[in-house]
Amino acid sequence: MLTDTHCHLIAPELRFRLPEIVAQAAAVGVTGLVVPSVTVGDWNAILQLRQPEIRAVAIGVHPWFADEWRQETEGSLKQILQQNANAWVGEIGLDFLHDTPRETQVSVFRLQLQLAQQFSRPIIVHNVKASATLADIIRAEKFTCGGIIHAFSGSLEEARVFIRHGFKIGIGSLLLNPRAKKVRMAAQSLPLNSIVLETDSPYMQPENRNTPANIRRIAEIVADLRGISVQDLAAACEENWCNLMAK
Repeated sequence: MLTDTHCHLIAPELRFRLPEIVAQAAAVGVTGLVVPSVTVGDWNAILQLRQPEIRAVAIGVHPWFADEWRQETEGSLKQILQQNANAWVGEIGLDFLHDTPRETQVSVFRLQLQLAQQFSRPIIVHNVKASATLADIIRAEKFTCGGIIHAFSGSLEEARVFIRHGFKIGIGSLLLNPRAKKVRMAAQSLPLNSIVLETDSPYMQPENRNTPANIRRIAEIVADLRGISVQDLAAACEENWCNLMAK
C-alpha cells in the first residue's frame, strides 16, 4: 500500500477526470491520497470529496495567498476544524522567494499554526528558503502536533531540525530529477521512520502531467537508494503515516 501524502485533486488538471486518476494510481499500488488546499476558495470543494481512497484532507491558506486572509477567515477555518475531526491544517508555511510580503506570510502562518495546536491537528508545511524562521515559529508557538514538511529540498541538518519537532519529511517529485542532489541525499540518508512520499500533483513536472500514480516511481527510486524493497519502504511509510494520524 502506497499513499500520496500531497496531491491537489481539485486542480482542474485532475478534478475533471478524478475517477481515471484514482484508477491509474490504484493500478500501480497507490491506494491512499491526502489532499491539501491552497486558497479559501478550495475549502468547500475539498470537503466534498468522497473518494474512499482519500485518507485525509488539509484545510488552510498557502503562503502565496496569505494576503487574501481576512478577519473572517480565521473563524471559518476554526468552524471547519470543529466540524471535521480528521481535517489537517494545510497547505500552510513560508515562501521567502515569493513576492507576498514576509510579514504577512509569517502572521498568517502563526494564526493557522495556533488553530492547529488548539484542535490538535497535524499540519502540511510549504517551505521555500525559510527553514530557520519556520523552526523558530514552531518552537515559539510550542507546536506539538507534527505533520509533513512538504516537497523537502533542504539539507540533512534542516530535515533533522523538523524531525526533532515531530515532523515527517515529504520526499516527492523533485526526486525524479537526477540532478536534485539534496533530495536524493535526504531520501537515502534520513531515518526510515521520518519520511513519507508525495507527488504534489499536478505540479512539479511541467513537461509531463504529474498524477498520484507517480508515487510508484518515487518509491522505486527511494527503495533503490536505500537498498531495500519497495514493499519494505511502503510498509515503513505506512507506519509513519499512521503515527502522524495518531497524534
